[in-house]
Amino acid sequence: DENPDPPENMIFVEGGIFQMGDRIGNGGTEELPLHQVTLDDFFIGKYEVTQFEYESVTGENPPQEYENEYGELYPVGDDYPVFFVTWYDAIEFCNLLSVQEGLNPCYNVSSGECDFSANGYRLATEAEWEYAARGGIYEADNYQCSGTTDNLIDYAWFSENNNPLHTKPVGQKLPNQLGIFDMSGNAYEWCNDWFGNYSSEDQTNPVGPDNGSQKVRRGGGWSSSYSDCRVAHRYEGNPDYGNSGITIRLVRNVE
Repeated sequence: DENPDPPENMIFVEGGIFQMGDRIGNGGTEELPLHQVTLDDFFIGKYEVTQFEYESVTGENPPQEYENEYGELYPVGDDYPVFFVTWYDAIEFCNLLSVQEGLNPCYNVSSGECDFSANGYRLATEAEWEYAARGGIYEADNYQCSGTTDNLIDYAWFSENNNPLHTKPVGQKLPNQLGIFDMSGNAYEWCNDWFGNYSSEDQTNPVGPDNGSQKVRRGGGWSSSYSDCRVAHRYEGNPDYGNSGITIRLVRNVE
């Protein structure tokens, strides 16, 4: 069977089974236990959501409101990822874009609940994010970062190659095996899940804990160390708080 055609600027990710978590033994305890996850097919954004895309949908571009410690505006431009977006900003953007394109919104914005059966845009589950970052069905090479282990400077903006320290336009580095850009470095990406401990049990299409106080952020950012750019690395964030290193990447179901 032929793979379905993805929406514009999205990548088809063929579902499969993978081992989620720290396989190498160089992460924190929050990355364990290693556990088997089965996922259905999905589409994921080829790039992080840009400021142009965000402003086109919402009428606002949050980075323009902020200055760094030198009194300079954080980088503003059509091709830069949007940042200073909270988790709630992210799901509101997903709904607005869905409505704009005639799709069914996934979120109840007031409660944050996601209808995973809707055909609109949403954030990746933590499992979907890690699976796509690892390369999906092509992840047998077991890279530590998205697309690579040894030459991260070719694949990511992070602390070792990013001067001055701020986000860079999307898609300037090499993509991973699936053709997805910037999943390591540049900016952390909000995931749908509440942050919680892993279970050792096999799971199918997991969506994380039912509740919590922190949401999952993945991928590392422009000031991150190599370790924080690893595909198994997990980071928690207050859903009411955005900063210069957090952005959005979109996901849609395959109908």
